[in-house]
Amino acid sequence: MQRITKFFSEVVREMKKVSWPKRKELINYTITVLATVAFMSVFFAVVDLGISSLIRFVFE
Repeated sequence: MQRITKFFSEVVREMKKVSWPKRKELINYTITVLATVAFMSVFFAVVDLGISSLIRFVFE
């Protein structure tokens, strides 16, 4: 029990040292991540469509 208490007190102490992002930074990071995910999704969808069309063309 004492080890668990010590662990959580150390966790609290370390979390106080963390430099958390400001609201504006967090919003910018979130927009960047969402835009990157959307771009990559569209990119791979187009690549998949192209490869599928190429394979259909070759085998027909």
